[in-house]
Amino acid sequence: PTSAQVSVVPHSERFCYTLDNDLLTPEQRQFYEDNGYLLIKKLVSDEDIERFRKEFLRICKREVNPPGAMIMKDESLRSQFGQSEKVVNKVQDFQEDEELFRYCTLPEVLKYVECFTGPNIMAMHTMLINKLPDSDRQTFLHPMHQDLHYFPFRPASRIVCAWTAMERADQDNGCLVVQPGTHKTTLKPHGYPSWEGKTNKLFHGLLDEDKKTPKVHLVMEKGDTVFFHPLLFHGSGINKTTGFRKSISCHFASSECYYIDVKNTSQEHLEKELEEMVRKKYNATSVELKDIWNFRARLVQGERINL
Repeated sequence: PTSAQVSVVPHSERFCYTLDNDLLTPEQRQFYEDNGYLLIKKLVSDEDIERFRKEFLRICKREVNPPGAMIMKDESLRSQFGQSEKVVNKVQDFQEDEELFRYCTLPEVLKYVECFTGPNIMAMHTMLINKLPDSDRQTFLHPMHQDLHYFPFRPASRIVCAWTAMERADQDNGCLVVQPGTHKTTLKPHGYPSWEGKTNKLFHGLLDEDKKTPKVHLVMEKGDTVFFHPLLFHGSGINKTTGFRKSISCHFASSECYYIDVKNTSQEHLEKELEEMVRKKYNATSVELKDIWNFRARLVQGERINL
Protein backbone atom coordinates (compact mmCIF):
# COMPACT_ATOMS: atom_id res chain seq x y z
CA PRO A 1 0.00 0.00 0.00
CA THR A 2 1.13 3.55 -0.61
CA SER A 3 0.32 6.79 1.13
CA ALA A 4 -1.81 8.04 -1.76
CA GLN A 5 -5.37 6.88 -1.11
CA VAL A 6 -7.06 6.91 -4.49
CA SER A 7 -10.59 6.40 -5.71
CA VAL A 8 -10.99 4.27 -8.83
CA VAL A 9 -12.81 6.89 -10.92
CA PRO A 10 -12.17 10.63 -11.22
CA HIS A 11 -14.29 12.41 -8.66
CA SER A 12 -14.79 15.69 -10.43
CA GLU A 13 -15.26 16.72 -14.03
CA ARG A 14 -12.37 19.12 -13.61
CA PHE A 15 -9.76 16.35 -13.68
CA CYS A 16 -9.80 13.79 -16.52
CA TYR A 17 -6.24 12.50 -16.29
CA THR A 18 -5.64 12.01 -12.55
CA LEU A 19 -7.60 10.28 -9.82
CA ASP A 20 -8.52 11.85 -6.49
CA ASN A 21 -5.66 11.42 -4.05
CA ASP A 22 -4.02 13.02 -1.03
CA LEU A 23 -0.56 13.35 -2.62
CA LEU A 24 -0.80 15.70 -5.60
CA THR A 25 -1.72 19.31 -4.97
CA PRO A 26 -4.57 20.84 -7.02
CA GLU A 27 -1.88 22.83 -8.85
CA GLN A 28 0.05 19.66 -9.75
CA ARG A 29 -3.12 17.94 -10.96
CA GLN A 30 -4.04 20.97 -13.05
CA PHE A 31 -0.53 21.12 -14.54
CA TYR A 32 -0.78 17.47 -15.63
CA GLU A 33 -4.31 18.11 -16.90
CA ASP A 34 -3.10 21.00 -19.06
CA ASN A 35 0.31 19.69 -20.13
CA GLY A 36 0.27 15.89 -19.94
CA TYR A 37 3.37 15.56 -17.75
CA LEU A 38 4.53 16.28 -14.21
CA LEU A 39 8.13 16.55 -13.04
CA ILE A 40 8.95 15.55 -9.45
CA LYS A 41 12.39 16.63 -8.27
CA LYS A 42 14.82 14.24 -6.55
CA LEU A 43 12.34 11.39 -6.19
CA VAL A 44 14.75 8.44 -6.52
CA SER A 45 17.79 8.22 -4.22
CA ASP A 46 21.41 8.35 -5.38
CA GLU A 47 21.93 4.97 -3.70
CA ASP A 48 19.21 3.29 -5.79
CA ILE A 49 20.46 4.90 -8.98
CA GLU A 50 23.98 3.66 -8.28
CA ARG A 51 22.63 0.13 -7.83
CA PHE A 52 20.80 0.33 -11.17
CA ARG A 53 23.94 1.64 -12.86
CA LYS A 54 26.05 -1.25 -11.50
CA GLU A 55 23.48 -3.80 -12.67
CA PHE A 56 23.43 -2.22 -16.14
CA LEU A 57 27.24 -2.56 -16.32
CA ARG A 58 26.97 -6.22 -15.23
CA ILE A 59 24.50 -6.82 -18.07
CA CYS A 60 26.87 -5.08 -20.51
CA LYS A 61 29.71 -7.37 -19.43
CA ARG A 62 27.40 -10.42 -19.69
CA GLU A 63 27.90 -11.16 -15.99
CA VAL A 64 24.12 -11.44 -15.77
CA ASN A 65 21.69 -12.33 -18.55
CA PRO A 66 18.08 -11.47 -17.60
CA PRO A 67 15.57 -13.82 -19.30
CA GLY A 68 13.55 -12.07 -21.99
CA ALA A 69 15.57 -8.85 -21.86
CA MET A 70 16.36 -7.20 -25.18
CA ILE A 71 19.93 -5.83 -25.20
CA MET A 72 20.08 -3.19 -27.93
CA LYS A 73 23.47 -2.20 -29.32
CA ASP A 74 25.04 0.16 -31.81
CA GLU A 75 26.14 -2.51 -34.28
CA SER A 76 28.69 -0.17 -35.90
CA LEU A 77 30.69 -0.06 -32.63
CA ARG A 78 30.51 -3.74 -31.69
CA SER A 79 33.74 -4.73 -33.49
CA GLN A 80 35.52 -1.84 -31.81
CA PHE A 81 34.38 -2.38 -28.22
CA GLY A 82 32.81 -5.85 -27.99
CA GLN A 83 29.80 -5.66 -25.67
CA SER A 84 30.29 -2.83 -23.18
CA GLU A 85 28.77 0.39 -21.91
CA LYS A 86 30.18 2.03 -25.05
CA VAL A 87 27.98 -0.15 -27.28
CA VAL A 88 24.77 -1.02 -25.39
CA ASN A 89 22.25 1.77 -25.78
CA LYS A 90 19.22 0.12 -24.22
CA VAL A 91 18.14 -2.76 -21.98
CA GLN A 92 14.46 -3.30 -22.69
CA ASP A 93 12.07 -5.66 -20.88
CA PHE A 94 14.13 -6.06 -17.71
CA GLN A 95 11.12 -7.35 -15.74
CA GLU A 96 12.94 -10.63 -14.93
CA ASP A 97 16.04 -8.83 -13.57
CA GLU A 98 15.20 -8.47 -9.88
CA GLU A 99 17.72 -5.68 -9.30
CA LEU A 100 16.52 -3.41 -12.12
CA PHE A 101 12.88 -4.36 -11.52
CA ARG A 102 13.20 -2.88 -8.02
CA TYR A 103 12.74 0.47 -9.77
CA CYS A 104 9.16 -0.52 -10.63
CA THR A 105 8.41 -1.36 -7.00
CA LEU A 106 9.91 1.70 -5.28
CA PRO A 107 7.24 3.05 -2.88
CA GLU A 108 8.23 6.64 -3.69
CA VAL A 109 7.50 5.99 -7.38
CA LEU A 110 4.36 3.88 -6.89
CA LYS A 111 2.66 6.43 -4.66
CA TYR A 112 2.70 8.85 -7.61
CA VAL A 113 1.81 6.18 -10.16
CA GLU A 114 -1.29 5.35 -8.13
CA CYS A 115 -2.59 8.88 -8.68
CA PHE A 116 -2.89 8.05 -12.40
CA THR A 117 -3.69 4.33 -12.46
CA GLY A 118 -5.53 3.60 -9.23
CA PRO A 119 -4.46 0.97 -6.66
CA ASN A 120 -4.12 -2.10 -8.94
CA ILE A 121 -0.85 -1.47 -10.77
CA MET A 122 0.90 -3.45 -13.51
CA ALA A 123 4.43 -2.74 -14.72
CA MET A 124 3.97 -3.19 -18.48
CA HIS A 125 7.09 -1.96 -20.24
CA THR A 126 10.57 -1.43 -18.77
CA MET A 127 13.67 0.24 -20.20
CA LEU A 128 17.09 1.41 -19.10
CA ILE A 129 18.36 3.78 -21.77
CA ASN A 130 22.06 4.56 -22.22
CA LYS A 131 22.19 7.38 -24.77
CA LEU A 132 25.59 7.10 -26.43
CA PRO A 133 27.71 10.01 -27.71
CA ASP A 134 26.31 10.65 -31.16
CA SER A 135 27.15 14.06 -32.59
CA ASP A 136 27.69 12.94 -36.19
CA ARG A 137 25.40 10.13 -37.30
CA GLN A 138 22.41 10.93 -35.04
CA THR A 139 21.66 7.23 -34.67
CA PHE A 140 20.03 7.72 -31.28
CA LEU A 141 17.87 10.71 -32.05
CA HIS A 142 14.39 9.50 -31.13
CA PRO A 143 11.71 11.16 -33.28
CA MET A 144 8.65 12.72 -31.68
CA HIS A 145 6.16 9.96 -30.93
CA GLN A 146 3.29 8.84 -28.71
CA ASP A 147 3.96 5.80 -26.52
CA LEU A 148 0.37 4.60 -26.92
CA HIS A 149 1.34 3.65 -30.48
CA TYR A 150 3.18 0.66 -28.96
CA PHE A 151 0.46 -0.42 -26.51
CA PRO A 152 -2.52 -2.67 -27.35
CA PHE A 153 -4.37 -1.83 -24.13
CA ARG A 154 -6.69 0.93 -22.99
CA PRO A 155 -7.91 3.28 -21.59
CA ALA A 156 -4.99 5.60 -22.25
CA SER A 157 -5.60 7.76 -19.19
CA ARG A 158 -5.02 4.82 -16.83
CA ILE A 159 -1.50 4.39 -18.26
CA VAL A 160 1.47 6.50 -17.15
CA CYS A 161 5.21 6.47 -17.76
CA ALA A 162 7.67 7.10 -14.93
CA TRP A 163 11.04 8.22 -16.37
CA THR A 164 13.95 8.87 -13.99
CA ALA A 165 17.19 10.63 -14.90
CA MET A 166 20.22 8.64 -13.72
CA GLU A 167 22.43 11.71 -14.20
CA ARG A 168 21.82 15.26 -15.29
CA ALA A 169 19.90 15.38 -18.57
CA ASP A 170 19.98 18.55 -20.66
CA GLN A 171 20.06 19.69 -24.27
CA ASP A 172 23.75 18.80 -24.60
CA ASN A 173 23.30 15.09 -23.82
CA GLY A 174 19.85 14.56 -25.35
CA CYS A 175 17.23 15.19 -22.69
CA LEU A 176 13.54 14.44 -23.17
CA VAL A 177 11.62 16.88 -25.35
CA VAL A 178 7.84 17.20 -24.89
CA GLN A 179 5.05 19.09 -26.61
CA PRO A 180 2.76 20.20 -23.75
CA GLY A 181 -0.95 19.62 -24.19
CA THR A 182 -0.64 17.10 -27.03
CA HIS A 183 -1.96 14.34 -24.72
CA LYS A 184 -5.43 15.74 -25.45
CA THR A 185 -5.20 14.62 -29.08
CA THR A 186 -5.92 11.17 -30.53
CA LEU A 187 -3.38 8.49 -31.41
CA LYS A 188 -1.69 9.55 -34.67
CA PRO A 189 -0.19 7.38 -37.45
CA HIS A 190 3.47 6.48 -36.83
CA GLY A 191 6.25 5.05 -38.96
CA TYR A 192 9.96 5.27 -39.64
CA PRO A 193 11.04 8.85 -40.35
CA SER A 194 12.77 9.58 -43.64
CA TRP A 195 16.26 10.09 -42.15
CA GLU A 196 18.20 7.61 -44.23
CA GLY A 197 20.40 5.41 -42.06
CA LYS A 198 19.60 7.26 -38.85
CA THR A 199 16.83 5.20 -37.30
CA ASN A 200 16.96 2.37 -34.77
CA LYS A 201 14.62 -0.62 -35.02
CA LEU A 202 11.14 0.22 -33.68
CA PHE A 203 12.05 3.91 -33.21
CA HIS A 204 8.81 4.97 -34.89
CA GLY A 205 7.86 8.62 -35.11
CA LEU A 206 4.83 10.74 -35.93
CA LEU A 207 4.30 10.77 -39.68
CA ASP A 208 2.69 14.20 -39.64
CA GLU A 209 4.34 16.28 -36.92
CA ASP A 210 3.20 19.87 -36.48
CA LYS A 211 6.49 21.75 -36.23
CA LYS A 212 4.69 24.83 -34.91
CA THR A 213 3.63 23.16 -31.63
CA PRO A 214 5.94 24.51 -28.89
CA LYS A 215 8.52 22.09 -27.49
CA VAL A 216 9.89 22.00 -23.95
CA HIS A 217 13.29 20.49 -23.15
CA LEU A 218 13.03 18.75 -19.78
CA VAL A 219 16.29 19.58 -18.00
CA MET A 220 16.52 17.08 -15.13
CA GLU A 221 18.98 16.35 -12.35
CA LYS A 222 19.93 12.89 -11.10
CA GLY A 223 16.92 11.31 -9.38
CA ASP A 224 14.36 13.68 -10.91
CA THR A 225 11.36 11.78 -12.28
CA VAL A 226 8.82 12.83 -14.88
CA PHE A 227 5.40 11.17 -15.15
CA PHE A 228 3.70 11.54 -18.52
CA HIS A 229 0.61 10.49 -20.44
CA PRO A 230 0.98 7.91 -23.26
CA LEU A 231 -0.53 10.26 -25.86
CA LEU A 232 1.93 13.10 -25.11
CA PHE A 233 4.17 13.90 -28.10
CA HIS A 234 7.75 13.45 -26.92
CA GLY A 235 11.20 12.40 -28.11
CA SER A 236 14.85 13.09 -27.35
CA GLY A 237 17.74 14.80 -29.04
CA ILE A 238 21.25 13.59 -29.74
CA ASN A 239 23.99 13.29 -27.14
CA LYS A 240 26.62 15.87 -28.16
CA THR A 241 28.88 15.09 -25.17
CA THR A 242 31.56 12.43 -24.76
CA GLY A 243 29.73 10.80 -21.83
CA PHE A 244 26.60 8.67 -21.54
CA ARG A 245 23.10 9.82 -20.60
CA LYS A 246 21.31 7.12 -18.64
CA SER A 247 17.69 6.95 -17.59
CA ILE A 248 15.44 4.21 -16.24
CA SER A 249 11.73 4.04 -16.95
CA CYS A 250 8.60 1.97 -16.66
CA HIS A 251 5.15 2.27 -18.20
CA PHE A 252 2.57 1.41 -15.60
CA ALA A 253 -1.09 0.63 -16.23
CA SER A 254 -4.11 -0.10 -14.10
CA SER A 255 -4.68 -3.86 -14.13
CA GLU A 256 -8.29 -2.93 -14.93
CA CYS A 257 -7.13 -1.84 -18.40
CA TYR A 258 -8.03 -4.27 -21.18
CA TYR A 259 -6.42 -5.48 -24.40
CA ILE A 260 -7.73 -4.29 -27.76
CA ASP A 261 -7.46 -5.75 -31.25
CA VAL A 262 -5.23 -3.44 -33.33
CA LYS A 263 -6.17 -5.00 -36.67
CA ASN A 264 -7.24 -2.35 -39.19
CA THR A 265 -5.81 0.44 -37.02
CA SER A 266 -2.69 2.61 -37.31
CA GLN A 267 -0.97 0.15 -34.93
CA GLU A 268 -1.35 -2.90 -37.17
CA HIS A 269 2.01 -2.52 -38.96
CA LEU A 270 3.78 -2.26 -35.59
CA GLU A 271 2.06 -5.46 -34.47
CA LYS A 272 3.42 -7.30 -37.52
CA GLU A 273 6.95 -5.96 -37.04
CA LEU A 274 7.03 -6.83 -33.33
CA GLU A 275 5.58 -10.32 -33.83
CA GLU A 276 8.15 -11.01 -36.56
CA MET A 277 11.01 -9.90 -34.27
CA VAL A 278 9.82 -12.14 -31.44
CA ARG A 279 9.31 -15.12 -33.78
CA LYS A 280 12.91 -14.78 -35.01
CA LYS A 281 14.38 -14.28 -31.54
CA TYR A 282 12.62 -17.26 -29.95
CA ASN A 283 12.22 -19.39 -33.09
CA ALA A 284 8.48 -19.43 -32.43
CA THR A 285 6.00 -20.49 -35.09
CA SER A 286 3.12 -18.42 -33.77
CA VAL A 287 3.00 -15.43 -31.45
CA GLU A 288 0.37 -12.79 -30.84
CA LEU A 289 0.79 -9.23 -29.61
CA LYS A 290 -1.24 -9.99 -26.48
CA ASP A 291 1.13 -12.88 -25.68
CA ILE A 292 4.12 -10.54 -25.87
CA TRP A 293 2.51 -8.11 -23.45
CA ASN A 294 1.41 -10.87 -21.08
CA PHE A 295 5.05 -11.94 -20.89
CA ARG A 296 6.28 -8.39 -20.23
CA ALA A 297 3.66 -7.50 -17.62
CA ARG A 298 4.21 -7.92 -13.87
CA LEU A 299 1.95 -6.97 -11.00
CA VAL A 300 3.53 -4.46 -8.61
CA GLN A 301 0.60 -3.49 -6.39
CA GLY A 302 -2.97 -4.62 -5.70
CA GLU A 303 -4.49 -7.42 -7.78
CA ARG A 304 -4.13 -8.52 -11.37
CA ILE A 305 -7.51 -8.20 -13.08
CA ASN A 306 -7.52 -7.92 -16.91
CA LEU A 307 -3.92 -7.45 -18.01
